[in-house]
Amino acid sequence: MSAARAAARNKPFIVVKAGRSAAGQAAAAAHTGALAGSDAVFDAAIARAGLLRVLTLPDLFLAAETLARFRDGPSEQLIVLTNGGGAGVLAADEAAALGVPLAPLDEAMRTRLDAVLPANWSHANPVDIIGDAPAERYVAALDALAHDTASAVLFIHAPTAIVPSADIAQAVLPAVTAEPRRVLGSWLGDRAVAQARQTFRDAGVPDYATPEDAVRAFSFLRTYRRHQTELLQTPPARDAQRAMDLATIRTIAETVLSEGRELLTEPEAKQLLAAAGLPVVRTQVVGPSADAAVAAADALGYPVVLKILSHTISHKSDVGGVRLAIASAAELRQVATDMLARVRSLRPDADIQGFTVQPMIRKRHAHELIVGTSVDPLFGPVILFGAGGTAVEVMADSALALPPLNTPLALAQIGRTRVHKLLQGYRDWPAADVDSVAQVLVSVSQLLAEVPEIAELDINPLLVNDEGAVALDARVRVSAARPAGAANFAIQPYPVELVETWDWHHHGTHETVTLRPIRPEDEPQHRAFLERLDPEDIRLRVFYSRRSIEHTELARLTQIDYARAMAFIATRALEGGSEETLGTVRVVIDPDNRDAEFGVIVRSDLKGGGLGRKLMRKMIGHLRARGTQRMVGTVLRENAGMLELARALGFEEDHPSGAPADHDLRAIALDLQAPPRR
Repeated sequence: MSAARAAARNKPFIVVKAGRSAAGQAAAAAHTGALAGSDAVFDAAIARAGLLRVLTLPDLFLAAETLARFRDGPSEQLIVLTNGGGAGVLAADEAAALGVPLAPLDEAMRTRLDAVLPANWSHANPVDIIGDAPAERYVAALDALAHDTASAVLFIHAPTAIVPSADIAQAVLPAVTAEPRRVLGSWLGDRAVAQARQTFRDAGVPDYATPEDAVRAFSFLRTYRRHQTELLQTPPARDAQRAMDLATIRTIAETVLSEGRELLTEPEAKQLLAAAGLPVVRTQVVGPSADAAVAAADALGYPVVLKILSHTISHKSDVGGVRLAIASAAELRQVATDMLARVRSLRPDADIQGFTVQPMIRKRHAHELIVGTSVDPLFGPVILFGAGGTAVEVMADSALALPPLNTPLALAQIGRTRVHKLLQGYRDWPAADVDSVAQVLVSVSQLLAEVPEIAELDINPLLVNDEGAVALDARVRVSAARPAGAANFAIQPYPVELVETWDWHHHGTHETVTLRPIRPEDEPQHRAFLERLDPEDIRLRVFYSRRSIEHTELARLTQIDYARAMAFIATRALEGGSEETLGTVRVVIDPDNRDAEFGVIVRSDLKGGGLGRKLMRKMIGHLRARGTQRMVGTVLRENAGMLELARALGFEEDHPSGAPADHDLRAIALDLQAPPRR
């Protein structure tokens, strides 16, 4: 995951993985001896790593054609331009099957097309310009469609005896190669369109053998863009706005484990969720008697829900241990008596502690959802969201995500399910409070990060409507093996614990500076920082002069993997809530955690105020804490300021064995694990 995320930040990365089915996984295990793991979890990992997964080898080449030639093209919606009605309908069918939206033609667009097309054109998308179309009609239609800059255009041509395909390709070439690129091509046929197809390919226009291939390739681009968006998200393990009562949570987990149990009772599970800040229904625990249940219900108010309470029964519905909407004391007394008898008959081995009694929550226009967690043997903790209730396995509508989550990632996970459409509202049902569901997912992510003992968690149902969400039932299993925790996440959280403020006194002034790890969204301000550096300072830092910096390099500087590298930036606040970067120190750490190569630079107009020293000391402290052995660097001999700072911090000249001598460079190293010098 670490290597894939690093690679995917600058180059399209396409994956074909066999073993989607049970039979395929068995064959893979027999071949490699490796544990296959869940294919759905693998998909979730692919999304967070910014990669694109395809299912077949032909699709691998379709995706490569698209991402090599059309990576920066529009990806939201598609306009189909064709001279064959049947080919256009095939493209529309494939788009509907893959969830690719066809762009509606507004009145202005239809007017433009009416002016250049015959009266019997389709007047809709797909835009059928009729089979007798000369080259000029193609050009005019493409010029008209160019006004919709948000949509990509799929150019489909079926060869006719009226106009040679090669002539059409030459005529439309200026339109299809205009920047930014917006056109994908599909020349139907073989020998009759070979020259036209080659003309498009020579010009860098993606080309596909069939309309269906073209639409499928466009859907790959849409998926790739979504995954790239998820790659940029760097949520922290904990959120200061979602405070948890960790002491209570840990006490519950330790108590259960000390009693030789792993499964929490329902009241314990709800108490744990409430301490984590999740909304739960009020629940009363009573002994195994009908009178005790009636007394609790009288205090809560009718109608109520009665559930059996046992350490050894996790799925209460399977043994008749749940009864809803009990309306009176008399009904409750009979239900409690019958439930005890039935459970003792079906599970004579069960240790029955009593009942739980809770108000019957009736939410108008409510949806039943499920939120759960488990630990995958390959990727660690995983979070599930989907349609809930007693038919959860039958509905099979869920999406998985790897923690840590923030609100955008939680909303993206919700959006990958079918129930998400219902949550948007329909007919007389108002839209549900999806943000409250996202908050539950983020809180569960934080719970997994903070409490390593959590092995499994199920909230089912999580009831949500337009007023919010509430957990009606929960199941939690803990383990002394501590399978959760941020250290076991496949993706390292943003290290918010490394953020600090510093009162900086320099050049007769005083201001507050924030020192923090860099984030992907820092790219614009990092570009501004680099543009304010003196060219000579840049030469001393990277050993050569340069005038500009590309987006790909900025991405490498700002989108780092905190498991393999670290970059601290010093920032100060500006009016309007923005901030600017004043200096940065970064290291790249070798896989053995032995050497960390550093670089440091401070804005040219702020040198000499102690900011570089502060940044270096912060990085030294971080590397010592993670057990790195040495901090190393290469400095130009003429960079006297850096060499002086290094000596003051305890660096010594390093002479790697076998390295060629270069009298213009100085290799320096700091032993991080030796006692610090006075």
